[in-house]
Amino acid sequence: MRAELQEAVTLLRQSDEQSVQKAVMLLQRTVFSFSMKVCGHREDAEDTMQDVLLSSLPHLRKIEDARALSVWLYTAARNRCWRSRKRPSYRKSVALDDLMPGDAELAAQLAASVQSPEALAASHQDHQMVHEAVLQLPPPYRIVLVLHDMEELDTAQVAKVLGLQPGTVRVRLHRARLLVRQQMDKLLRGQPDHASPASVSSGTAARVRPSQCREIFGNLSEYLDGRMETRSCNQMQAHIEACPACIAFIQDLKAAIDRCRKLDIPMESETGTTLRRVLAEEYLRLVEHGEAAEPEPPGPSEKSKKHL
Repeated sequence: MRAELQEAVTLLRQSDEQSVQKAVMLLQRTVFSFSMKVCGHREDAEDTMQDVLLSSLPHLRKIEDARALSVWLYTAARNRCWRSRKRPSYRKSVALDDLMPGDAELAAQLAASVQSPEALAASHQDHQMVHEAVLQLPPPYRIVLVLHDMEELDTAQVAKVLGLQPGTVRVRLHRARLLVRQQMDKLLRGQPDHASPASVSSGTAARVRPSQCREIFGNLSEYLDGRMETRSCNQMQAHIEACPACIAFIQDLKAAIDRCRKLDIPMESETGTTLRRVLAEEYLRLVEHGEAAEPEPPGPSEKSKKHL
């Protein structure tokens, strides 16, 4: 969970104009950045920010826990984002086999892994490239990646925002990470992407994967996030340490996840200045008159459910 949300809750409790304005600014930045990562359109992100914060005012006084605030805000922002523009249609499901690297890709990663850390860091600093890669993901995977790895919600919070089972969140998160790594690799190499990432196989030739390799590949996110049982983790660690290609691929995957986590899209300084003042004044008025609604999170709209 973003530290800004915890700070905003603390500031709102102080109920003075300066603190409330700062809290509203933090909420504006959070909703705007999230909306840009999901929708990719600045105008839509600004409209989402305004609509979500206006609708949240009656509830903010009752929300004393930052986790509850994050679920409320992201649920409302997600619903508003999906309504803002017509989305292209994507396959809902992405097969794990389509995301497994082929021999040529593994060889290329092995070669790239011997570059100096400075060269690798310099090639990975393009935030615009990262944002473009994220926007190429099918919406059901993009939203999970953004909420978990970029907005720092845990699995339970993401599940609550999206109305999914935690296990489904973990499966989609892993595929989303593999998809965004694949897309970043294409962009870094300057390869055109003529098809939806959900329909492109990274292998150079179709072949049957050994069951052990597929099992390890399917559990990489659980391994990286420290969620595996000790015995399984040790077995996986032993396999990885004995396989240079596995080491190179995991390093590439971890680098992609790290670049996603570092991506933040700042709001222009002038954006929302007047709105922030109006929202702060209205919040203080509601507090003074005791007008606060129960903080019931908005449920998924019918239009947004098809993207889950």
